[in-house]
Amino acid sequence: MSQDHPITTNDPDLSEQPLGGLQEVPQEMPVLPVRDIVIFTYMILPLFVGRDKSVAAVNEALNTHRYLLVISQRDEQVDDPAPEDLYTVGTVCQIMRMLKMPDGRLKVLVQGVTRATVEEFRQSETFTSARISLLEEPDIKELSLEHVALMRAAREQSEKILSLRGIAPGDIMGVLNSVNEPGRLADLVASNLRMKVDEAQQILEARDPLDRLHLVNTQLARELELAAMQAKIQTSAREGMDKAQKDYFLREQLKAIRKELGEMEGENEELEELARALDKAGLPKEVKAEAEKQLKRLSAMHSESSEASVIRTYLEWLVELPWKKQSRDRLDIKEAKRILNEDHFGLDKVKDRILEYLSVRKLNPKMKGPILCFVGPPGVGKTSLGRSIARSLGRQFHRMSLGGMRDEAEIRGHRRTYIGAMPGRIIQAIKQAKTKNPVIMLDEIDKVGTDFRGDPSSALLEVLDPEQNFSFQDHYLNVPFDLSKVMFICTANQLDTIPSALMDRMEIIRIPGYTMQEKIKIARKYLIPRQAKENGLGVKDVEMSDSVLQQVVKEYTREAGLRNLEREVGAVFRKLARKKAEGEGGPFKVTSQSVRKLLGIPRYTDEKAETDLPPGVSLGLAWTPYGGEILHIEATTMAGKGKLTLTGQLGEVMKESAQAALSYARGHARELGIDPEFPDKVDIHIHVPAGATPKDGPSAGIALVGALVSALSNRPLNGNMAMTGEITLRGRVLPVGGIKEKILAAVAQGLGHVAIPKENVKDLEDIPAELRRKITVHPLERIGDVWPLALTEPPAAPAPEQAPALEQSPA
Repeated sequence: MSQDHPITTNDPDLSEQPLGGLQEVPQEMPVLPVRDIVIFTYMILPLFVGRDKSVAAVNEALNTHRYLLVISQRDEQVDDPAPEDLYTVGTVCQIMRMLKMPDGRLKVLVQGVTRATVEEFRQSETFTSARISLLEEPDIKELSLEHVALMRAAREQSEKILSLRGIAPGDIMGVLNSVNEPGRLADLVASNLRMKVDEAQQILEARDPLDRLHLVNTQLARELELAAMQAKIQTSAREGMDKAQKDYFLREQLKAIRKELGEMEGENEELEELARALDKAGLPKEVKAEAEKQLKRLSAMHSESSEASVIRTYLEWLVELPWKKQSRDRLDIKEAKRILNEDHFGLDKVKDRILEYLSVRKLNPKMKGPILCFVGPPGVGKTSLGRSIARSLGRQFHRMSLGGMRDEAEIRGHRRTYIGAMPGRIIQAIKQAKTKNPVIMLDEIDKVGTDFRGDPSSALLEVLDPEQNFSFQDHYLNVPFDLSKVMFICTANQLDTIPSALMDRMEIIRIPGYTMQEKIKIARKYLIPRQAKENGLGVKDVEMSDSVLQQVVKEYTREAGLRNLEREVGAVFRKLARKKAEGEGGPFKVTSQSVRKLLGIPRYTDEKAETDLPPGVSLGLAWTPYGGEILHIEATTMAGKGKLTLTGQLGEVMKESAQAALSYARGHARELGIDPEFPDKVDIHIHVPAGATPKDGPSAGIALVGALVSALSNRPLNGNMAMTGEITLRGRVLPVGGIKEKILAAVAQGLGHVAIPKENVKDLEDIPAELRRKITVHPLERIGDVWPLALTEPPAAPAPEQAPALEQSPA
């Protein structure tokens, strides 16, 4: 059912069906509710009548006295108003003309006659009627000064409003000036004001003309203010339109000039296409302002100029960067765990850290990306682990090698003023990933260099700082880009060369080398199937037992990782693939004898037989970027005056350890069975073989003391025991790092005992139980604890089925 609302008065259809003249106003008449208007006296306007009760009320009025009480609804949303939904003061209107519409609605022209208040509503089945009493206005015999002032103010404000709206006030002001009754003037002005229903109703209900004039002047003042503001807005819009028209004509002239100069017409199409691409790129506000500035500069340049080419390339970079596009994280913890276990064997701590990150991400989607740094020897799976992390997250993966990088511009990009300038590799990685939240692996972060072109590691400080990288500014782009959603993973072989400020921004996760058992399991599960596929063989075409794999590991590889092992397995499979291609049938069984035929002479020999050490030789343990290593430290004495000679490419730390060892030997000469006068009688030469390899680090102090005491006392050390730990002049043994790698090296050499600092006992938890069963670990608190073990035969090693041995040395 349609609304009852005002329509325009100049409707030719309303000329039909003229009705009779005015009669005396009755005391009871039908009620016509209206939604969004208040009718004042003397007001003539048409209405659409569509509701059933309203149509019945109009028909009742037409059949009787042609009078209706038009009352406004309190809530225009009510479709079937009850008496409580209507105001109690309305306007008695006479129906002047009526027209029936084809759809059953009525179009009526009504004129306000007088105001009336409802004494009682009466409901019938078809319409609502009301018993009314007229609101008589007080008789004003003479106008007061206040009346005159209010009437003049109403006229003047009406004239100003008309002028601001661009309406000629002549005829309208003539009508307003001809009205000398305050109440009639108030009703006439109010009927032409745009007011809310409740505001107009307040004016209608005011009985005193002076009160109505006050209310009308208040509304006129508000309307005048609105009209002034509207005029100001229109003027501003007109000025903007004039400027736009001027710019249009200038562009057309510029286009004609370029056409005369012979420039290609496709240039404008290219600029328009570039502008559309910038609009669709989702640029932040600051970036969009810079893009529009550069696009405006480009449009004013010759298309063949070098600067235009630079700006065009710059805008294309802005378009192609993923400012808002990001992949959705796969936050299924069980599925991520399955993927990590499928791709990698072991590495439980690393997997737990990744699953913790996913769990927190699931509970807090706004968390910042972590900066993980995997530290470990080559070939332990650091890079492939980063790829698995990206796969488990469902993100794009990009690897970037930092090894040998010396130019800071590789990270921050080049200034656009340079020839061949381009963004840094971080922004390039984001572009290639096509999302703003990829997994970016910064490989070999410990091998970043420094020279006159800057310090790349310092440039990485902003990239890897979650508190700064949300507004990373590349020199080429010269606008901020948000890197906080990126998950950065760094890899390193050692931490010594990483600046402390950079290391502080990363979470260090150590990935130690693999034990023999782990290597065999990984080879069986990953390396053999992969090499078989790459060489065109099936897994069942080749039979390799665990003992054969163990032989390959021992005789052809000496590494903490698996890279060389995979090469050797690949070499075996290539030779077998040749046999199959030449027509030999499979399956091929690889035995310990055939391994040597396939791979040649073993590269490494078992040194177990060299357990009888001469005096002055000790076995030390060292950590290298490639895993653990056995150091043969040699010391010899000769007639002299106490000179100490150190050879073997020793670093500063090991030289200081040797000096400390000598001072300890001099201070404890008597209790160690050494001639206290030896500094005045002998020279000492300490040598660490493999002199071409630089050696440094706080690990060999206890081994240096052992070699020195053995040489000075002419007593051999136990050849079945290796030692690691740093020393102090007071005789304490200090903790060192890389315990797992060092014990792996000792087991690989077939040693049965190893002495470590007592504070490193906690690191034994990282060593598998089957590995600990193969070697006896002796904790040392002071240097004196090692002599009963090193200078005498230590206890026998425990049986394999016993628990891991951890022998306490005597005090």
